[in-house]
Amino acid sequence: MKLLVCISKTPDTTSKINFDSSGQNFIDNGVQYIMNPYDEWYALVRAIELKEQFGGTVEVIHIGDAQSEMIIRKALAIGADSAIRVDYIAADSMDTATQIANVVKSKSYDMIFLGKETIDHNGSEVGGLLAGILDWPFIAYVNKLSVQNTQATIESEIEGGIRISQCNLPMVISCAKGLAEQRIPNMMGIMNAKKKPLEIVQPIAFESKLKINRFELPAAKSGVRMISPENINELVDVLKNDLKII
Repeated sequence: MKLLVCISKTPDTTSKINFDSSGQNFIDNGVQYIMNPYDEWYALVRAIELKEQFGGTVEVIHIGDAQSEMIIRKALAIGADSAIRVDYIAADSMDTATQIANVVKSKSYDMIFLGKETIDHNGSEVGGLLAGILDWPFIAYVNKLSVQNTQATIESEIEGGIRISQCNLPMVISCAKGLAEQRIPNMMGIMNAKKKPLEIVQPIAFESKLKINRFELPAAKSGVRMISPENINELVDVLKNDLKII
């Protein structure tokens, strides 16, 4: 099997987020970046598991500049065989999907994996857009995956139950919790990652139709309000008048 995993770079969840005075530009001074956890823990690891089961290769692709190569090498250390970096900062999700699709069209993959979303924008858009451009089937929020010959059986959580789907390859899936278990790169993997091929690809032209007016930080959280368990009237008053949930 020839598998492709899309990986993205996101700020660590402990990083302090700020924007400039215009509200349009993210200030990344002092921000620690990591591989998006949904891409790393579930998409990448499940692809590696399939390679171990059926043979083949796992390739990762990332849209970003040279500063992203640290997370790409981590993916190689975990078990990917090779990597592609499109040397480009994408304008939006459609731009990202377009750049990935351009690479995919020149190759022959059986499946493409992504995390269900990135932990910064939480858009869950790239997988569906990529599948649409390629005219491939797409299933989102996958919790369980098995492959038999050229057909995949997939379980995904929906409200009130589990949906089981069958789909012919090639296809695109977005991966959620439960699909795999996180792997930590060992010393041998880290050393071997330095020798694995990393191909640098130039982007294709793209005109974004999205305009960002402004980013705004959420309101600061209020302090904890303690209510005595004996004072039920005060609790009801808070729920009704302050929180307006009853």
